[in-house]
Amino acid sequence: MPDSPRFVLATGLSGAGKSQALRFLEDLGYFCVDNLPVSLIPTFAHLVLNSAHPRKRIAVCVDARAGEELLNLPGYVDEVAELGIRPDTLFMDSSDAVLVHRYSESRRRHPCAPKGSVEEGIRRERELLEPIRARADLVLDTSTMSVSELRERIAAMFSGAKEPQDMVVTVLSFGFKHGVPPEADLVLDVRFLPNPFYDPELRPWTGADPSVRAFVLDNPDAIEFLDRVKGLLKFLLPKYAAEPKSYLTIAVGCTGGRHRSVAVAQELMVFLRDLKQNARLRHRDLDSDAPIRP
Repeated sequence: MPDSPRFVLATGLSGAGKSQALRFLEDLGYFCVDNLPVSLIPTFAHLVLNSAHPRKRIAVCVDARAGEELLNLPGYVDEVAELGIRPDTLFMDSSDAVLVHRYSESRRRHPCAPKGSVEEGIRRERELLEPIRARADLVLDTSTMSVSELRERIAAMFSGAKEPQDMVVTVLSFGFKHGVPPEADLVLDVRFLPNPFYDPELRPWTGADPSVRAFVLDNPDAIEFLDRVKGLLKFLLPKYAAEPKSYLTIAVGCTGGRHRSVAVAQELMVFLRDLKQNARLRHRDLDSDAPIRP
């Protein structure tokens, strides 16, 4: 059975890594176009898919250079869907502080504030992009993401054939002290569970260690919490898949992202695999060099 067509719209904040994402998509065999006028997106999709030699993988990058026309972007994406293709919207994000730092290194002017400050440009760009971000299928925060990790995430999400019914679930552990992941669809706060930080023998290890895992999970509160969360996910996952939602990120947070969140995230992965769910596990702050605050 031939692969169904895939159409990826890559957009997001200037300096968040859209150009790199487009290059990685090109490496995966996508026919890529950068800075296509927003109004031409449906026409472009129609021409490429219905040409004498149609392409099965297409990616378009749209950014702040489109100006006020960005506000109309969701409508043009809907027009692509009317062609019989459900497009994937990839939104590249990053913290304001990181974006300002990247602009200071490149010494470029921000396209949304050519005569103003970078901070002004970022604020205006966020306003223009909010409608499309709100409906993005996948949000990637590149604030602390390496180039190799970005490549792996792009490959994991966009290398295979499009299967609308096969929702990809990412379980992401994190530390609240490093910020809540902007790509999270569901956030589970496990800071109420016993903290291995206070045990000198367990503190150096992570939630992947059997002794830390047992400390975190082998108590009545953790057992009841996981039982309730599993029941919630059994209810929610089919609803999200029927929406249809291509990607779902379940973020599990503790204070530093090294102990409790890691143990709970791994337990949820076992549960999801038992459900035959297409799931992936990622620990955002596991290797953070920052000291862990109790």
